[in-house]
Amino acid sequence: MKQTEVLLQPNPNARIEEFVYEKLDRKAPSRMNNPELLGQYMIDAGNEFGPGTAYGNALIKCGETQKRIGTADRELIQTSAINFLTPLRNFIEGDYKTITKERKLLQNKRLDLDAAKTRLKKAKVAEARAAQLNTSQPEENNIMIWAEEVTKSEQEVRITQSEFDRQAEITRLLLEGISSTHAHHLRCLNDFVEAQMTYYAQCYQYMLDLQKQLGSFPSTFLSNNNQSSSTPMQSVSTPSVLASASASLPSVSNSIVTSGISELKSSSGSRKARVLYDYDAANSSELSLLADEVITVYSIPGMDSDWLMGERGNQKGKVPITYLELLN
Repeated sequence: MKQTEVLLQPNPNARIEEFVYEKLDRKAPSRMNNPELLGQYMIDAGNEFGPGTAYGNALIKCGETQKRIGTADRELIQTSAINFLTPLRNFIEGDYKTITKERKLLQNKRLDLDAAKTRLKKAKVAEARAAQLNTSQPEENNIMIWAEEVTKSEQEVRITQSEFDRQAEITRLLLEGISSTHAHHLRCLNDFVEAQMTYYAQCYQYMLDLQKQLGSFPSTFLSNNNQSSSTPMQSVSTPSVLASASASLPSVSNSIVTSGISELKSSSGSRKARVLYDYDAANSSELSLLADEVITVYSIPGMDSDWLMGERGNQKGKVPITYLELLN
């Protein structure tokens, strides 16, 4: 439970503050989380550089994405706290304490019963030894004393046995409820996993959308700064499993499409294009790409707006347009 709290809120001071406000039954003040702070700083810096510049525009878009991730992070924390942490904490601080207390009482009752049985055994041994040595009046008195001790010990054993049986039944009934508690915790665990799955899917989709938007920035950067050459952007490899997963996520259309690609899609010709990033084909209909290689691309009727057909020698397949820069 504590490690889950650390996962959801790594800042120990923030956890202490939340704990204090929870004990005071007051709502903790809302503060920006780390992704939201980073996003705000990026947006502020982008506005200072100028939204009309490639770098400023990119900073603003990155900042907006970071703030969206921050919102998703808040939703993960809230959902996990309600559906997973709270039921677990209620059990640990409630039923679990009761069970632990009753089990400790059972242990003490067992020790009392063992001690009573030991005293009874010693009394019977002493009584038998006194009976064997019964040769005088004083010994008869000893026999009577030990007989009384045996009777007293037997009564003590009956009482302690009854108390032990009663406590054992209470503990047994409490422990029988553990199976239903486990079933409830299993449902809570499933809710936690689902919340994490939703969070990571959202983050992946946000970054995928951002990557698509940033894909057209290298050519824009060149034209804005009137440079004849520039160091290519660091290649980003998208594993095929993530490419496959993206098909099941909600699709967000890319708002930045260069005029060259629009013209290519409206015509029946082909163009040369430079690959901006590595790309691993998700299936046999797609073409894997290596950063900085030059391929031939063209459009075919009915093709999705985010894709083109690419050719490299005798190899061909679909390629994402956000990974390409058309050449003149």
